[in-house]
Amino acid sequence: MGIGSEPARVRVTLLEQRSELVTVTTDILEQILTNLGVSAVVSLRQAESEDEGPIFEIAGDDSGLLIGRRGETLQALQFMVKFIAGRRIGERVNLMLDVEGYQQRRNDSLANLAQRVARRVANSGRSITLEPMPPNERRIIHITLSDHAEVTTQSTGAGDSRKVIIRAR
Repeated sequence: MGIGSEPARVRVTLLEQRSELVTVTTDILEQILTNLGVSAVVSLRQAESEDEGPIFEIAGDDSGLLIGRRGETLQALQFMVKFIAGRRIGERVNLMLDVEGYQQRRNDSLANLAQRVARRVANSGRSITLEPMPPNERRIIHITLSDHAEVTTQSTGAGDSRKVIIRAR
């Protein structure tokens, strides 16, 4: 390639082989997005811990339609994709969908809410009951405050009206 060039050696290393779950889930998501007429791209993001399954990031001009009010559409889409992928693979699957970083922003917001409310409870000594939340959001509150020295958490209620109560120890 030009004057004074030398032959080059290129070393290629396979970083990670796509698992059956990733392949099946990507196909399912692309088919659903096509059928919905949503112009978006599906990519794989690295999970933060080994316990979590793959995280599929959806991005594009129309991707905001997939979030819905307070993430309800995204949760329903995630449930459907997990169900279909589980049926195709033949076992229960663990995966997460995120649209334009919505889940990460929501998780950060819930963790900040938990810390603020914990400070208020620790200062006042009075329990505070949070608004009803889906299980995955209540889990974030519980995990965030699990090591807190001054407060404890408890879920109460049933179904869609299940709430987290933050109490002083």
